[in-house]
Amino acid sequence: MDLRQLRYFLAIVKEGQITRAAKALNMEQPPLSRQLKLMEEELGVTLFDRDGKRLRLTHAGELLRQKAESLLHQFNESMQEVKELDESVQGVLSIGAVVSCISLLPQRIETFREKYPEVTFRIWEGDHFLLGEQLEKRSIELIVARLPFEASSESQSYAVRPLPSDPFVVVIPGKWLPDPAQETIRMQELADFPFLTLKTDRTTGMHDRVVTECRRHGFEPRIICECSSVAVIIAMVAAGLGATVLPKSVMTAFPLPSIRTLPLSDADFQSDVGILWLNNRYLSKTARRFIDHFLE
Repeated sequence: MDLRQLRYFLAIVKEGQITRAAKALNMEQPPLSRQLKLMEEELGVTLFDRDGKRLRLTHAGELLRQKAESLLHQFNESMQEVKELDESVQGVLSIGAVVSCISLLPQRIETFREKYPEVTFRIWEGDHFLLGEQLEKRSIELIVARLPFEASSESQSYAVRPLPSDPFVVVIPGKWLPDPAQETIRMQELADFPFLTLKTDRTTGMHDRVVTECRRHGFEPRIICECSSVAVIIAMVAAGLGATVLPKSVMTAFPLPSIRTLPLSDADFQSDVGILWLNNRYLSKTARRFIDHFLE
């Protein structure tokens, strides 16, 4: 069995039919069917259950799919590593970022492209679990996320380079402040406000940090909305529906005149941020240079 056959097999897995797989591979159906039969004969197993025209992986087929994907990823990364020995920094860099870290990217990407103009970017946005899945699939190379990274995987370990901590600030409708010149706010002042928190179904770290800090100051926040979107939360604050507590860097992307961002005068709690990648994966030269640039 060779790499060509493994690519044929994965195409059949992806398409679910030999006819569609042959079309995707730009080849005729009979030769592809013969290759699949040869693979099954060589391995002595059935790789697919036939359900009409639809093919479904057997247990042996699923195991081969996992191994084939891993082998092809390793082969492609080895080829990339060799090619990059004498190449400049170029190509496409795919990065994932949680919603509260998107604001950290634009300026760094701008200055990176000034230095390496042949690099282009693909940006994925999502929670820790979604980005962890995309990292394992090799759809992205790097993740910028709040720490701790909650998408723990028993089969994967992550390398993490921490960034400077990001202080939490209170974001409040401007009309709620009796004194327009007020420059700070106390945690206790939030006790009477309707509260909005950033939270997804699977990641709760930031929500939990804020609630814990409220309790430490002797009150339970009156939460009227939990939301996975920073933009939606800010829009609700701007509409006067509630107040929220977010990392300070988030607010650089939302310079709205109807809201105020105030540091806390009696609480000094921070949001930790890091850039992550898979420990066991080869990083492209572009990704390594971007990590160094990001941390400068």
